Amino acid sequence: MEDPVSVFVKDSLSRSTDRKPLYRKITEALTEAMKLDVAGPSQPLPSERSLSAYLGVSRVTVRRALDDLASNGLLKRRQGARSSVGVRVEKTLSTLRGFSDELRARGGAPGQKWLQKQLAIPIPGESMALGLPPHEQIVRLVRIRLADGVPIALERAAVPRRFLPDPDLVTDSLYQALHKQDASPVRGVQRIRAGVATKAEADALEVDPGSPLLIVERRCFLANGMAVEFTETRYNGEMYDFISELQVQVDHTSEVGVDNWY
Repeated sequence: MEDPVSVFVKDSLSRSTDRKPLYRKITEALTEAMKLDVAGPSQPLPSERSLSAYLGVSRVTVRRALDDLASNGLLKRRQGARSSVGVRVEKTLSTLRGFSDELRARGGAPGQKWLQKQLAIPIPGESMALGLPPHEQIVRLVRIRLADGVPIALERAAVPRRFLPDPDLVTDSLYQALHKQDASPVRGVQRIRAGVATKAEADALEVDPGSPLLIVERRCFLANGMAVEFTETRYNGEMYDFISELQVQVDHTSEVGVDNWY
């Protein structure tokens, strides 16, 4: 049985009349196959060898096309395994919204794998972030976040026990659980930095050790200014885009003419 992705790409190449390099045409055909769900999220693609044989082109040409897709985050490549369609998730930075709500709003299917749900004594970083004395208990929640079944983030959240008395109150959404306890956050502060995956993080996210991570630390507050949540999320940097809307502020107190640019 012919692979539908290979058939799609071959048909696209047969109809192409432009003078673009062949690898570029293959890249564009594979991209279009992903957009049309001929190749769905996490679906393995034909091997480099089989695709080059079916198309009648060199493996070097196919490899260059696949490298282009991987560099743009559209393809997930692991040593010793077939390439698969990458999952990319967009997260808005300007609004305070939970992972599941954000993903559903963009047409994705959220999921999770719980690694830890417990009452605990905070470590120093959690105490400082939440403004707690060292002896005051917290609820600690650690889970792998999934998008359409693909692990894309490792999340570690800490909430003072006074706001969330039992970790089992959180089934899917932390914010829903806080809302039921009349402890919904009204504002948050985020810090984003780059990192690389350790062996344990790479295993959890199904990437290679040393893969790029986007590390987001978020602190959320109640209306009275008390910290209600401290979360550190380590996102697969090849699957996540952060989106921020910018507004241009014009200074009307000064006039800018053509001469001012020189």
